[in-house]
Amino acid sequence: MSKVDANGSAKPRPASTRRSPTPGKATILAIGKAFPSQVIPQECLVEGFIRDTKCEDASIKEKLERLCKTTTVKTRYTVMSKEILDKYPELVREGSPTLNQRLEIANPAVTEMALQASLSCIKQWGRPPGHITHLVYVSSSELRLPGGDLHLATRLGLRSDVGRVMLYFLGCYGGVTGLRVAKDIAENNPGSRVLLTTSETTILGFRPPNKARPYDLVGAALFGDGAAAAIIGADPLPCHGESPFMELSHAAQRFLPGTHDVIDGRLSDEGIYFKLGRDLPQKIEANIEEFCKGLMATAGLSEGFNDVFWAVHPGGPAIMNKLESTLKLRSDKLECSRKALMDYGNVSSNTIFYVIENMRDELMKREGGEEWGLALAFGPGITFEGILVRSLS
Repeated sequence: MSKVDANGSAKPRPASTRRSPTPGKATILAIGKAFPSQVIPQECLVEGFIRDTKCEDASIKEKLERLCKTTTVKTRYTVMSKEILDKYPELVREGSPTLNQRLEIANPAVTEMALQASLSCIKQWGRPPGHITHLVYVSSSELRLPGGDLHLATRLGLRSDVGRVMLYFLGCYGGVTGLRVAKDIAENNPGSRVLLTTSETTILGFRPPNKARPYDLVGAALFGDGAAAAIIGADPLPCHGESPFMELSHAAQRFLPGTHDVIDGRLSDEGIYFKLGRDLPQKIEANIEEFCKGLMATAGLSEGFNDVFWAVHPGGPAIMNKLESTLKLRSDKLECSRKALMDYGNVSSNTIFYVIENMRDELMKREGGEEWGLALAFGPGITFEGILVRSLS
């Protein structure tokens, strides 16, 4: 594990104070993030959104104000700007076929954020991009052939024989899926180093509010833009400066039969539409305990849920509150997730990496703290994605 200096930079701890990685198990060797330049304080969002969408309905404004308070979000980043709206005024005209325009904005923006997050991650890793053997690229915000994986590989200067995997339109659980795929690659290809990158923007779903689409307001109050990256590899090489901080012990995925319509996303000529069932928190509540116990059992863990650390994708306050009450977690157990939501909003697949970074920093302060933890995310399906992780601090 690394310590953080006064400037926020990670510094490796002495080897004697760190746990040894398990031979052959995938580890997280570095992590990075990036955001568009425009940051929006939550208290400024309502006025800006109502102005930009030319909404004159006072009841919609009041509902958005209430939603913005309940989300607990404080700041978010966004690709959307005045310049974009000036260039594409049709984005705020109800019923306009604007998918092509949205992709003209989203595709390069997603690649740029992915590039910056990857460069930050590679710098922390300390090895040249040419040593990356595989690329796993995750996004629900772009659509093109060739995909963003090839555009990113080209801009990073990766080798032409780099093994590429593209994971599109998985939604909020995509980041943990990416970790599972990267883990499998790293553990089955000795010496491999996998760059996992996620990048998301809300451009595809930005539209004027309409009372017939109440979930649009939830999205406006909750979601943000950004990117994340991680380097995954087994058997780290201290001679190359590699210093893993977390081990990926066991991964599992499960879908809940009969829940296909609880999270419903449709791509149309006007962008992407989402509908979120009100019973989502209840569905998670009814199934989460069994899922978590199954993950913990893979390492023979018999401790209680408060004896491990938790890195949970913060889909929203209601989901975290249900998780906390169902598993009888102490209030501090989801603090890293709540902080990520507060600082960035729900950034879909990226958000789990912001939570993991918060958890890394928190575990640095508690030398000798919890060894085991759970990284979890939930998304369309309803799909549960989880990894039993091990802190190496």
